[in-house]
Amino acid sequence: MLLERIYDEDLAQAGYLIGCQATGEAVVVDARRDIGVYLDLARSHGMRIVAVTETHIHADYLSGTRELAAATGATVHVSGEGGPDWQYGFEAERLRDGDAVTVGNITVRARHTPGHTPEHLSFLVTDGAFSDDPGYLLSGDFVFAGDLGRPDLLDEAAGGEDTRFEGARLLYASLRDVFLALPDHVQVHPGHGSGSACGKALGALPSTTVGYERLNAWWAPYLRDGDEEGFVAELLDGQPDAHAYFARMKRQNRRGPRVLGPLDPPRELDNGEIAAALSAGGAVLVDTRPHTEVHRGTVAGALNIPGPAKAATYGAWAYDPEAEDLPLVLLAPDADTARDVRDHLLRVGIDRVGGYTTTLEGLPAAVPAVVAPADLEDAGAALLLDVRDRSEHAAGHIPGSRRLSAGRVLWHLDELPDEGTIVTYCQSGVRNSVAASALRRAGYDVVELDGSYAGWADWARGGAAAA
Repeated sequence: MLLERIYDEDLAQAGYLIGCQATGEAVVVDARRDIGVYLDLARSHGMRIVAVTETHIHADYLSGTRELAAATGATVHVSGEGGPDWQYGFEAERLRDGDAVTVGNITVRARHTPGHTPEHLSFLVTDGAFSDDPGYLLSGDFVFAGDLGRPDLLDEAAGGEDTRFEGARLLYASLRDVFLALPDHVQVHPGHGSGSACGKALGALPSTTVGYERLNAWWAPYLRDGDEEGFVAELLDGQPDAHAYFARMKRQNRRGPRVLGPLDPPRELDNGEIAAALSAGGAVLVDTRPHTEVHRGTVAGALNIPGPAKAATYGAWAYDPEAEDLPLVLLAPDADTARDVRDHLLRVGIDRVGGYTTTLEGLPAAVPAVVAPADLEDAGAALLLDVRDRSEHAAGHIPGSRRLSAGRVLWHLDELPDEGTIVTYCQSGVRNSVAASALRRAGYDVVELDGSYAGWADWARGGAAAA
């Protein structure tokens, strides 16, 4: 048996290719939308992808299940659990608790493990050439290394109301009745790693075991003691902000993402053509450079989406393809970087990349406004906006600031003043630059705090020492 983990550092997301080397058949679980990595991996092992499935209706990225099936002819399998409100809206084989997908000597058996979402499945994998018993669990967003999938996303991202409590109780039952009923040796391969917003304290390890989690996970004592209420209270406490784009992912993944088919690389555009499109309001310039370079000069109205490493994350914060459908023009150093950024954006459903340029020459110039910490009090800000997460704000913030995380600010403009200057900050400046560029493009007068909170804290400590 072959089991390969395909990990996206941008969204901290893991998909898996499981193959039978005897028959050359493979199944892919939780594919992302830029599918070349799965096709290349199967080809390198001389395998055919014959089945594609996913653990649940994802909220943090756009599923590549249909894209991969269209490219390979594989059969699509999705959850049929969760009740009528959580059924997929496209043609696929439905899996219920205990159903199996077979590839050669390998059996991938679905177990219904609700809690993170009502329809959630985990997959028990048995290598029939080696054993009659399952040895691996693909746990999706159910169990992570050291943590659990959050049960509050339906409230945060799908319009639910107080579903978090029922979700937490379902997670407790799934742990008790499914996970802890497995032998200790079963290897657990989760759908996310450290940095994902799908849990509050995910470990960075790529896998764990049932036995290790049984002994060491924060939730283990609650299950040992039968303390469901204590479990629910701790699970729900301190969950991070859910990014606003999660709601769009839920909707699109449920009905089925648009199948793109083979894509040509982005083409290099003439800057005269770009300038004309920008002037006519027919395109958006995306500056993919680090914020430190952007602060020395960029294009008027440009979005700062540093890439390619985190282009999916930041792109989904700064641009809403449901609100507008303008083509994006990437400022990138070369064709390969432009293609990488484009592929990252596809993962969050931002599909219209019209091309790229490698230079600012001939484009309308602008220098983002910044203010030094020492001058903050004299800036006359109508609002001092902290775009960090709630835990960061709680650990320390600039007095008088209001918090609205960078992943939500574009969807909560009604919470911002209609007039006056908004001074924004994050921890070090990266997220701040993304959010500030989106707000400027939306028409707000935004000034970024130079050095953000870390710079202000250093300045404040220096002032206190001098005093």
